[in-house]
Amino acid sequence: MRAFRVAYDGRPFYGFQRQPDVPTVEDAMFDALRALGVADTVPEGYAAAGRTDAGVSALSQTIAFECPDWLTPSAFNSELPKSIRAWASAEVVPQFHATHDAYYREYVYHCYAPTANLALAKDASQRLSGENDFHNLTPDEDGTIRDLDIHVLQDGDYLVFTLRAGGFARNLVRRVVSLVHGIAVGNTPMEKIERVLSARPLDGPEGVPPASAHPLLLADVGYDCEFEIEDDAAESAESVFRDMRIEHRTRSRVAREITSHLE
Repeated sequence: MRAFRVAYDGRPFYGFQRQPDVPTVEDAMFDALRALGVADTVPEGYAAAGRTDAGVSALSQTIAFECPDWLTPSAFNSELPKSIRAWASAEVVPQFHATHDAYYREYVYHCYAPTANLALAKDASQRLSGENDFHNLTPDEDGTIRDLDIHVLQDGDYLVFTLRAGGFARNLVRRVVSLVHGIAVGNTPMEKIERVLSARPLDGPEGVPPASAHPLLLADVGYDCEFEIEDDAAESAESVFRDMRIEHRTRSRVAREITSHLE
């Protein structure tokens, strides 16, 4: 049994979990394993750390399954699209389960907020940290009690949120960010947190919408095993995401050129 660390750009995909008729990260990985002759369908023992939503990216998504010794991260990458890169792996016990054996998951969210009050954002984040029933911040009906650790810092025009927990209900990270951002920019009163954490359901316009998906990154997943970074695979991943960064900077300059003539 081997576990792999996988980074991906979530924008081209309709989420991580495979779905009929639309591209997903999981489908692309299964296609690669099929092309490599590792498995015709889902590999034996397969599990993943989590299921990211459409548009959400990852640095340390973790998958594990039975595979031959020659399947290194670089070998895996040879049949993966460039937007998905394996970069580290670990030999794990046969009973290892990438979902159940993870003892924490950590997300980072880059929230554009040039007018945000950092003190308010920190206060709101502290009030939401700890064990609470977050049923008003997720469409899930079960598993809504979570123990969250939330930190926020300011980086130029951005609030950068780091959220860690044993697991996350659907949309929870993005709705927490949406709520804290609203408070930090003065659109939402701090008292809204008490209402959100109350037992009474929040419906309709009172609800908290999720923040956008694309600024969210699955940054880390904790396990009791040591992952070995493969230099060639990590270099490949770094090259892909460096090129993406250059592309976005160039597109930003073009957008700035257009807006400069429209002001």
